[in-house]
Amino acid sequence: MPKFQPISISLKNGETLEIREAATEDAASLLRFVDAVSGESENLTFGPGEFGITLAQEESYLAAQQKLSNSIYLLGLINGEIVSTLSFAGGLRPRIKHGGEFGISVRKPHWNKGIGRAMLSSFLAWCRQTGEIRKVNLRVRVDNQAAIHLYEQAGFKIEGRRSREFQINGQFVDIFLMGLEID
Repeated sequence: MPKFQPISISLKNGETLEIREAATEDAASLLRFVDAVSGESENLTFGPGEFGITLAQEESYLAAQQKLSNSIYLLGLINGEIVSTLSFAGGLRPRIKHGGEFGISVRKPHWNKGIGRAMLSSFLAWCRQTGEIRKVNLRVRVDNQAAIHLYEQAGFKIEGRRSREFQINGQFVDIFLMGLEID
């Protein structure tokens, strides 16, 4: 039985977002998604051509994610095209297995449609139903006000600030460390 039951969500503009768990067969499509999204946003930890993962590595990563009860890789699709991803990696040792960190991205042509909110909400519902995930963490640029607002609306709190996390075009950018306790 899959960890995540696929769902369909009607977006603000009437389009339907399908959210499902990634499978190893999605590896090539995911690498194309990453290549595209890397050139659309300065909010990612990598830029165009910097991801550096082979198809075999991506397939291996997806297969490993599927086997871990406290990790998940979600895809958001519109008409079969990946428009968003959310990956969460839980801790591997018993003392930290209850928590982990997630990252999310949405293709720029699909910004402001409610996709990020739908992906985050679906992910947090999965966290709650596992009974295992008790803490969710993330890192976000201090100047990414839209993302910070979304996370705060979902209950995340700023737990710290790390300086010089990014260096983009010779400029340093700080990040907030945010967290959500799952009851």
